Amino acid sequence: MPEYEYWNQIWELNHRVTDLGEPLALTDETRALLRATAAEVAIAPEEAASALQGDVSAAALLKEIAKRIRVGSRRLSRALIEARKHEEAGDRDAARAPLLALLDVEVVPLYREQAQIQLDALDDP
Repeated sequence: MPEYEYWNQIWELNHRVTDLGEPLALTDETRALLRATAAEVAIAPEEAASALQGDVSAAALLKEIAKRIRVGSRRLSRALIEARKHEEAGDRDAARAPLLALLDVEVVPLYREQAQIQLDALDDP
């Protein structure tokens, strides 16, 4: 299972490139970072390899990786909060709904796994 150790580096790099307008320096280290994190957010290796052929496409890959991490994290947080409210109210069926809805759309394996763990916990008496 991936360690997700590079996500902070992706956030920092995306901030510098997207928000501060720095050019993306497509070094071997940057390529390795993008390749590793692309896999962690369910971007096909072929798609990542193709994107790493040029600066513009690599910057777009960086932006997509950062977006999947950010959007997925927010989606998971909202689903967990909503599920917890329903669970505390004693309505396990309603607690499952936001987690199942997340699983319908989420692609990042880590976030899917965390939602599934919560669903499994709801099934335990």
